Amino acid sequence: MEHEFTAQIKRILASQFGDLEAEIFQKSPLLQYLNIKTRSATRGAKARSSFANLYAVYVLVEDYLQNGFDQKVGYVDYAGARFTDLLQRQRELPFGNRLQNHALNSRMNEEFRRYFPEVEFIPILRDLKTNRYWINENLLVINIGRRRHNIAPAVIEIIDSYVATKRSAFEQFLQTIEHLKNLAGENDPTIENFILELLAPNADARIFEIVSYAILKYYFHNQITYFGTTLGNIHPENLKLYKTGRTNANDGGIDFVMRPLGRFFQVTETLDFRKYFLDIDKIERYPISFVIKSEADVEELTRRLWEGATRLYSVKTIVERYMDCIEEIINIPILKLYFREAAAQGFLKNILDEIVLQSRIEFNYEV
Repeated sequence: MEHEFTAQIKRILASQFGDLEAEIFQKSPLLQYLNIKTRSATRGAKARSSFANLYAVYVLVEDYLQNGFDQKVGYVDYAGARFTDLLQRQRELPFGNRLQNHALNSRMNEEFRRYFPEVEFIPILRDLKTNRYWINENLLVINIGRRRHNIAPAVIEIIDSYVATKRSAFEQFLQTIEHLKNLAGENDPTIENFILELLAPNADARIFEIVSYAILKYYFHNQITYFGTTLGNIHPENLKLYKTGRTNANDGGIDFVMRPLGRFFQVTETLDFRKYFLDIDKIERYPISFVIKSEADVEELTRRLWEGATRLYSVKTIVERYMDCIEEIINIPILKLYFREAAAQGFLKNILDEIVLQSRIEFNYEV
């Protein structure tokens, strides 16, 4: 597979290995994996970035190089890197401050196997007893004829180059929003088109969640409900949406909570009904609204969830009990409608401000 960033990978390999660049790339599943994971490099900030799995490789290869194993033998006897050191290092890297342990523990290896089922080696080796980690040296050493070529420095340079490209794209993304904020009072259609593009089905999941939150927050902002402890003490209160945790995380939390109604919202890009039912179970089957990154209409999405649940649970009452907990399904067309209504109420600049704020927090970007 070739994409725009592939040329940069080949330039890096050529600078280190000269005419052997193509053969080394062809013989290295790890380099081919990096090629797959960096395909979003030139697609801007809205495309998936894949930092977690890339950084799992990065910190282990970095540890390998810092101990000089690209220049000497003996990695087989190395005590391994400590998990706490690796995780801390990941979080020091650009966009990495909120990374969790999943990639180091299993996800990177699982994904690598999916792409290269015929390769006998897995990239990350782990001792559960000591909680020490190694990069699989078999994937770093490429034999061509009688010569051994170590790709560890190239791996670091490729990932560094990818991160620099993504950082530049993200900075441009923020600059564009800042520019559009200055036009917010002019009803420039460029602003609306920009926001709508952020809701595309192929947008980065974190960007989608951030934009969804900004839109929903200001769509509900002017809606009022009446509360009081007694009939004589009823007062109006605006609906307020709160973001409860980091975006796109398997942290067991609920994405948004609305006061004073107590509505829960969960953002998802999957139609795996088991994920929906898990979210429902973890809040004791409390009603929940799902914001789904899909262009399919609500009726189609609901039908697919029903069909999936019915295949697994043959008992109708079980399926109905779960489906009754889905308070509302909000798809991309509904989000676009809510955005236009919020913009018409004068909240366009607020939405842009919220996107900037949440993006800076999520991607660990400091001015």
